[in-house]
Parts: sequence; C-alpha cells; structure tokens
Amino acid sequence: MSDVLSKYLPEHAVLSCFELIKENNVHLKIVNERQTRHGDYRRAVGGKHEITVNANLNKYRFLITLVHEISHLVAYEKYGRFIKPHGNEWKITFQRLMVPFIRPEIFPHSVLPLVANHFRNPTASSDTDARLAFALKQFDERKPDVHFIHEVPSGSMFRIKNGRIFQKKGLRVKRYECLEVKTGRLFLFNANAEVEILPG
Repeated sequence: MSDVLSKYLPEHAVLSCFELIKENNVHLKIVNERQTRHGDYRRAVGGKHEITVNANLNKYRFLITLVHEISHLVAYEKYGRFIKPHGNEWKITFQRLMVPFIRPEIFPHSVLPLVANHFRNPTASSDTDARLAFALKQFDERKPDVHFIHEVPSGSMFRIKNGRIFQKKGLRVKRYECLEVKTGRLFLFNANAEVEILPG
C-alpha cells in the first residue's frame, strides 16, 4: 500500500498517511477524476470505512484531500453520526490530523505559509481559500489551452468546462464579474477558475 501511496503523495508524508489509513481501518480507492469533488468518505454496509480520492490531483492536494476525508471518519467515530459534516468537530479533527504534515519537508515554501494559515480555521473545501487554491494549482499538470480567469484580458470572451461562454468585465473585491453571452446575466468567478480563452 505504501508503494501505491508514494506515487500520489509527497515523499515525507507517505509513512504517516499509511499509518493513518491502517490505524483507522480505511479502505482507500483512488478513482478517476470527478468534476464535483476531490474526495469522498462513506461508511459502507458492514461498517467498512470507504474513502475515495481522485487520481489526477497533484501530490499536495492529494494529501490535503486524503486527510480531509480521514477527518470525517475520525470525527464520526469520536463524536457520533449526528455532527455536521463540516462542523466544529470535523474542523478540530482536521486541524489535529493535518498539523504533523505542515512542515517544510512536505510542502514547498511557496505553499507552506498558506497551508498553515488555512488550517487555523479550515473550510469545507480548500478551493474556497483563493490564495491557497491558486498556490496548489501551480503544481497541477496544465493543459496548454487552459488559463486562469485572472489571466484573461478584460473584455475578452472565454468558455468554461460545461461549454457556456462569458465575457470578462471587471474585478469586484476579490472576484471577477463576467457576463454570460447567451443570457446577459452577470456571474462572479474566483481568480483561479480555469477557462479557455476564445479568439477575439
């Protein structure tokens, strides 16, 4: 199992993750990409703990996702099944399990302070922390035609994954205001949303 994990995790995180998996009796499945989530925890029939994590994640996001899902399991076991999925019990558990990994041997210096800051009060998804999500995305394998929305010139057209076409307008606080061409409605996008720029 640790051989498999070494393909997906930072080198110095492999043994600790392997211990966490063993200790909590986790059945880990590494699965093809799902657009809506990076990972998932469910208690299967017979009480088996099943965790799935997307295979296409870079090793730093894979680590955060794996610990996120194990935290659901540990919080569920400790506090019972009536807790909120991302409530205080889960947050405390996630912080406690993540602290041993917030080290320079595991996270690169460009990401480490952002990870440390995020785990003062972790959210349901690290994607909602725009600075951390952007720093983590730098380690993804990027397709040449994919850009972040902050790289799109103002007034330019772009397409998102589901095929809808927008025109970039202006910056509103931390997000970009964009006009959907078909409906004329305004939408707000995070700076690190991935889009395809259309030729002008």
